[in-house]
Amino acid sequence: MEFRTIMDYPQANFSMSHSDNFLLLGSCFAENIGSMMIDNKFHCELNPYGILYNPFSISRALREIISGKQYTEKDLFFYRECYHSYMHHGSFSAFTQDKCLTRVNEHLKRAHELCSTSMNYLIITFGTSWVYTLKETNEVVSNCHKLPAANFIRRLLTVNEIVADYTSLISKLLESRPSLKIVFTVSPIRHIKDGLHANQISKSTLLLAIDMLQKVFPNIVFYFPAYEILMDELRDYRFYADDMIHPSDMAIRYIWNTFAAFYFSKETTKIMQEYGDIHKALSHKPFRRDSEEYKRFLGQIVLKIKRLKEKYPYLDVEKEIELCHIQLNQ
Repeated sequence: MEFRTIMDYPQANFSMSHSDNFLLLGSCFAENIGSMMIDNKFHCELNPYGILYNPFSISRALREIISGKQYTEKDLFFYRECYHSYMHHGSFSAFTQDKCLTRVNEHLKRAHELCSTSMNYLIITFGTSWVYTLKETNEVVSNCHKLPAANFIRRLLTVNEIVADYTSLISKLLESRPSLKIVFTVSPIRHIKDGLHANQISKSTLLLAIDMLQKVFPNIVFYFPAYEILMDELRDYRFYADDMIHPSDMAIRYIWNTFAAFYFSKETTKIMQEYGDIHKALSHKPFRRDSEEYKRFLGQIVLKIKRLKEKYPYLDVEKEIELCHIQLNQ
């Protein structure tokens, strides 16, 4: 007897590989998947604005990336002894304008170069349909940075607003990257502060908008059911973290494994396994780092890394080789 619902996933008509380049934008869940991709040696640019939750902020970020925008002092504001950008996560904030602008523009530059020259996949994770509009400028913000609620107007985006905005955005992206594949996900993280009913309405709005975009852009826009996997396939509080809102580490690994099975080719999976063995060996803590046995062990790892690089020249394993050499010379 089966005590859970196993989802029936439609077969993707493409395979992601380590030779591809990825840009990931969106909520905390984009961070989870993106971090695992980076750990497995994929070429990724992950959340160059920090975590973004709503579709309009993600759209604006992409438009700024495409245009090669450079932030200046006029794009920042000072509050509680720090300089902030309404478009950026608090991790970009700083005590000085120069430091804040340096953080912002370094990430923007890398994302622009990737987007304009070599991006194969864009992975977008929507978190919520609720947006906050700054009364002073009438612009949707990505982060309120704990300013008074009276400074903002809170409202729910409509399906048509999201579809219209992204129809224009995707058309713009395809002008320079006609072979681009776009994978949308909806974060399974529940926004309890909105209320459970309002959270469901919010998620439903996102799901309907993505479904319509798939119809507008067949064979370009795809949907990965991260939301449904946690809500329907796992469907148990043991798959949540202690806050009962975020997925647990076990749930994230389960969704990651499903993502890998869904999109990765056999060769990609094989590379991940081979690199995983090397990474595990590098994590080994010897009893004596200066022993001849450990140096021979490191030498064998270097040979494995070089063989892996010869088989897959596009794989970036230079840091691992450098780490081995440093430990060998200690």
